[in-house]
Parts: sequence; C-alpha cells; structure tokens
Amino acid sequence: MRKLILTSALVAACAAPAAAEMELSFYSGWQTSPHSRATGTLPGGGDYNALIGWEGNSFEMPPYYGVRGTWWRSETLGFGLEFTHAKVYADKGDREALGFSAMEFTDGHNIITANVMRRWPNQWGAATPYVGGGIGFAMPHVDVEHPNGKTFGYQVTGPAARATAGVSYPINDRFSVFGEYQFTYSWNEADLDGGGSLKTDIKTNAVNFGLSLNF
Repeated sequence: MRKLILTSALVAACAAPAAAEMELSFYSGWQTSPHSRATGTLPGGGDYNALIGWEGNSFEMPPYYGVRGTWWRSETLGFGLEFTHAKVYADKGDREALGFSAMEFTDGHNIITANVMRRWPNQWGAATPYVGGGIGFAMPHVDVEHPNGKTFGYQVTGPAARATAGVSYPINDRFSVFGEYQFTYSWNEADLDGGGSLKTDIKTNAVNFGLSLNF
C-alpha cells in the first residue's frame, strides 16, 4: 500500500502541467489515541461491550510515520493522497477483563485518504501555513488473540477521515521542513477468526515533523 501511494503521487506529478507543483512529504512524530468503546462477539460465542484505553507507543517498532503526495494546482489549492501508519494497543487491564491476551492494530492502524489542501504562501515571512482534510478508509493489521482463536492479518475495516493544520518553512528551492497537528477518525469493524467480531471507532491525535520535496 505504501508503494501504491508513492506510485500514484509520482504518476500525478508526471501528468501535471508545468505550472503545477508536486510535493512529497514524509513525517513522523508523537501519536496518541483516546479511549473508545469496543463491542462485538467473542470467538466461540458471547457478546462484549467495554470502554478500552488505547496506547500509541509511537517510537516502538514499527514506528509511527506517514507519507503525503500533494499536487498543487495553484499557489493556494492542492489535491493529493496520504498514507499514515498509526498504532493502537489496548490497555492490558481492559483487554484481559474481556478475556483477550492481545487486542491491537500495530502494523499498523493504516489510514489512506484522498485530500484537499489549502495554503497561504509566505504568510509569515518565509513560513507558509496550511490546512487540509481528507476521506478514505482504514486498513489496519488486526492482531487479536483470545482463548478460542487468534486473528492476525490486514483487513479493510471501514471509512476514515483526517484533518491537518501546520506550517512549512523552505530550506532551499527543493526542500522544506514542516510541523503540523493531525487528527484522524476511523470507523472499524473487524472479523475475528473463529466467528467473532470487533467494532470500535479509533481517534488519533498526532504532532508531526517532517521533510517535503517540491518539484
């Protein structure tokens, strides 16, 4: 999927008219996720409904990161694609109370969206503030283990959305650095091996720092 995002961005760049600008942005940072309710059916039978505390553990392997391709059609308006590799681990006490020995999306809780971006070039000296939003889908790696079964693999679990606000600063004509806040929301329904299910809405808050290549 990461290769698909990069390939799509490069294809868009090749097809763009000379007046347009293509920007590839790579970032990492600190990502957290607040509590959310998890419901579903246990493998082997039985329903559950509980408030789960989620941990991001951004700097543990595999780390939190993202890549964004933006085709700036004008000085201020752009369109693009974005892939974010976020992570969420259920609090140990919360998951064990339900009988789960593992409940996590850690390779990762992947969010893929089509974005619309707005920027204000050189609004603060050389600094350029920007905002953006996108809609798409979540494709987490579902890692769930229960005495009656184990689920381990990628699934498309539902729709997702993101909102971003940040500031970029040029290093030279080709490269710029940026810092931003990003929020994502995904509605997830995963199938568990053995006949179970897991439904939960995952929200993430992230402070990102990254590098952009402009061409």
